[in-house]
Amino acid sequence: MKSSDIFDCKKCGECCKGYGGTYITAEDIKAIAAYISAEPENFVQDYCQMSGSKPVLAQGKSGRCIFWDEICTIHPVKPRMCKAWPFIKSVLTDVSNWHIMASACPGIRTDVPDEVVLACVRRELDQ
Repeated sequence: MKSSDIFDCKKCGECCKGYGGTYITAEDIKAIAAYISAEPENFVQDYCQMSGSKPVLAQGKSGRCIFWDEICTIHPVKPRMCKAWPFIKSVLTDVSNWHIMASACPGIRTDVPDEVVLACVRRELDQ
């Protein structure tokens, strides 16, 4: 079974919501800043919040990422964390995380065996 058989993004923005944030790397900052024509030196100050010592994309009044506007406005350069969703390490730690994420994400299928979910997540993480 392919990953696209167990996850089909509905572009609902539910994964763009909630504090905890999307960690971004220096490479993400450069790519997003260039894409939105912002100064990379000011990006963290202007578009991020800090989670400990790491920058995360800020959230707007809606509780979603500030780059969400009925659709991801930085989709071509979205951070690695966003590109990976929902094929993330925490699913390998505990497959019930897949089911928890599915409660908020209409694109995640839960009617497949856990072994299939784990195999797809492993395959996506190995890429």
